Amino acid sequence: MQFSITNSATRYGWAMIILHWLIGIMFIGQFVLGFMMVRIQSQRTAFELIQLHKSLGFLLLGLVILRIGWRLGNAAPHLPPSVGALERRTAPLAHLALYAFQVALPLSGWALVSVSTLEIPTMPFNLFVMPDLPLAESDAAESFWAATHWYLAYAGIALVALHAAAALRHHFLLRDSVLARMITPSSAGE
Repeated sequence: MQFSITNSATRYGWAMIILHWLIGIMFIGQFVLGFMMVRIQSQRTAFELIQLHKSLGFLLLGLVILRIGWRLGNAAPHLPPSVGALERRTAPLAHLALYAFQVALPLSGWALVSVSTLEIPTMPFNLFVMPDLPLAESDAAESFWAATHWYLAYAGIALVALHAAAALRHHFLLRDSVLARMITPSSAGE
């Protein structure tokens, strides 16, 4: 059986599966890294972790934009008949919220480093200097964007946990194919 890169009517293709799991792991990893980097005693280690966090944030933003573009060009598989009417209406809203958080969170981090009065350049993976967003630097703006980034991170991780719980519910309690279609790709003949 040859697996397809694109989605079919019943399953996701390789492209969406890889992007889904890669983004999911990175999103959770970024949350853990962000949590750790502000609690490290060593300023040097904290600085290095912050630079890594920023680098991964830009990579994550790029992957999410790629995923949204891929999703717009590839219709999602149909939900199995076992999925009720309420879930059919709320699932697209939940996915839209996940996409929104995955874009808003790195953008809020970019805004945070752009308004910082410390003026530390952001160099993703030490390859180039990322330009700041055209926002005015100030302590007040930095406090605002730091709080925004923090709240978005916790709301985003709660949304990811809810998403994972719903997928596990479908797999273990309802025993339908909702989770399986994001694990096993569509085949070329579907």
